[in-house]
Amino acid sequence: MPLPVKIILIILLSVIGPALAYILLLIISSLFVNPKKLYDHNSRYYRFLLHSSTAMAMFLVRIKIHVTGMEKLPEGRFLIVGNHRSKFDPIVTWHVLRHRDLAYISKGANFSVPAYGRIIRKCCFMDIDRERAMGAITTVNHAADLLRANEVSIGMYPEGTRNYGEGLLKFHNGMFLIAQKAEVPVVIMSTYGTDMIKNNFPFRRSHVYLDIIDVIPAEQVTGMRSNEIGDRAYSAILENLKKYNTQEKGEDK
Repeated sequence: MPLPVKIILIILLSVIGPALAYILLLIISSLFVNPKKLYDHNSRYYRFLLHSSTAMAMFLVRIKIHVTGMEKLPEGRFLIVGNHRSKFDPIVTWHVLRHRDLAYISKGANFSVPAYGRIIRKCCFMDIDRERAMGAITTVNHAADLLRANEVSIGMYPEGTRNYGEGLLKFHNGMFLIAQKAEVPVVIMSTYGTDMIKNNFPFRRSHVYLDIIDVIPAEQVTGMRSNEIGDRAYSAILENLKKYNTQEKGEDK
């Protein structure tokens, strides 16, 4: 075999071999997780798997994240809320806030994703059944318990589903009971650009903008009604998104 061919094969094996071994590690590790269980403890091992694989995905998909307002984040645990435009929204956010141990409230279908559905379960992610009041209450109480136990911070999208248009969908304000029960701050953020990732990949880099806009302190959260918290978050996100929508329309002219 010619020397150049040998060199190419060695390089390929040195790259593909570890990648395949890592994928195998993800798959095998996921088999030890109950996909239907609500976990009470945040696993450091599965957090490592989640964040290391996410970092590689960010690199491969060519996502450039621009972040503002990180200095506003409170010490300790919090509930973080934002707008929802893409499946990449929580992925980008837990990558940026990887040192804050986010656990998202998500739709049940996401826990059926091979390997990853189980990995996020072990990181205390939880599903919510909006069709059953008792199911939603169970999730709210479990999320509050996790916050009180200092296991994770909780992430959620008050719109309840992805918004494919401009502006924001109506908020499900009952979810703010999580912060009120746990007596933690509410962090308000906006995300812009995630909806273009699927169109840009693989030929163009995607630019995503994540802004920490406002923080409602715990002492204010406990003294407000859930709809008042929702109105404040809704207005802040909508106002912040206007600058991006204005820029986009200006570029289209």
